[in-house]
Amino acid sequence: MAWALKLPLADEVIESGLVQDFDASLSGIGQELGAGAYSMSDVLALPIFKQEESSLPPDNENKILPFQYVLCAATSPAVKLHDETLTYLNQGQSYEIRMLDNRKLGELPEINGKLVKSIFRVVFHDRRLQYTEHQQLEGWRWNRPGDRILDIDIPMSVGIIDPRANPNQLNTVEFLWDPAKRTSVFIQVHCISTEFTMRKHGGEKGVPFRVQIDTFKENENGEYTEHLHSASCQIKVFKPKGADRKQKTDREKMEKRTPHEKEKYQPSYETTILTECSPWPEITYVNNSPSPGFNSSHSSFSLGEGMVRPRLTIYVCQESLQLREQQQQQQNQQKHEDGDSNGTFFVYHAIYLEELTAVELTEKIAQLFSISPCQISQIYKQGPTGIHVLISDEMIQNFQEEACFILDTMKAETNDSYHIILK
Repeated sequence: MAWALKLPLADEVIESGLVQDFDASLSGIGQELGAGAYSMSDVLALPIFKQEESSLPPDNENKILPFQYVLCAATSPAVKLHDETLTYLNQGQSYEIRMLDNRKLGELPEINGKLVKSIFRVVFHDRRLQYTEHQQLEGWRWNRPGDRILDIDIPMSVGIIDPRANPNQLNTVEFLWDPAKRTSVFIQVHCISTEFTMRKHGGEKGVPFRVQIDTFKENENGEYTEHLHSASCQIKVFKPKGADRKQKTDREKMEKRTPHEKEKYQPSYETTILTECSPWPEITYVNNSPSPGFNSSHSSFSLGEGMVRPRLTIYVCQESLQLREQQQQQQNQQKHEDGDSNGTFFVYHAIYLEELTAVELTEKIAQLFSISPCQISQIYKQGPTGIHVLISDEMIQNFQEEACFILDTMKAETNDSYHIILK
């Protein structure tokens, strides 16, 4: 992600301000700022910004971002200087994001007096989960019917026009707004980070999300497709009051550190500034059905103009004892009627693996059963003499292409979870 946040000031003014505010050692960076002490010069003084700015091409040195988005929630003090900020949110609580016009005089005159469209998304921070985003969200929809991941608190929002939420895109909302007018949108995130954790034994860390905003202007046909600006920030979502407790815990941990250790960490700011990033790719899934079940017969989805192609394909059949008995009865009846002795017909489903890991296989099997991946405790492969061998990454990497397996399930010790056996 490119950190290109700048103020609309001349370089020499910024430089002189930084020298004035901080000495050469940047002393005080590790100390938490008091209430009301937040300022943009503090942000720009952080080494992470100075380092990234120095790596920008010469043409972009004086680039001013057209918009700025500010999430009104404090950043964690337990983040190292060169890491991205992390902000904790409470599930279902309304948080304000201020939409600010940051253009210089005469910049982008074509949007003067016109509306722009912003699309808000809550997406996965981890690349592994980004790859399986559609399946993850379908599993969440199945477990939380009727709920959304992201909502706009319309009564509290100011300056937004025609807000929309597609029922098939649980993590996306959009609206129009006038950059010349005050605009604040209040968002609510209804999923929590631990809902997408693979193993749930208590005390596990939740996965981080990203809040991303992509803003577009109208094209000649009146469609909002011309990209203007994108920015995002990293968040974690906790059950109600959980974000406050986590923030307090981080603050107490930092207070126990020595002054020298504190210098390695960012201060906690009262607000979170979303930083410039690439626009979120428009993903067109082959299966756009609103039904909660995921159709695993589709092998890939398009991302931009490229296709994600699997490295390994295996075939699995959901065969239970009841299914075997029913099909055996049908076979016997058919043989009695017309003497046909054809074998039983079983339906197999294709599973396409890209990363060749046990985690990925768990996610794909969860799609097949229309359950959350966290409901699968372990996956075993039936070995010689019927023993159960725990599936590992190395074992998957040695699967033969187009290998066939019969899936059997066994209730795990914990509630609502299963062991999967590949036969």
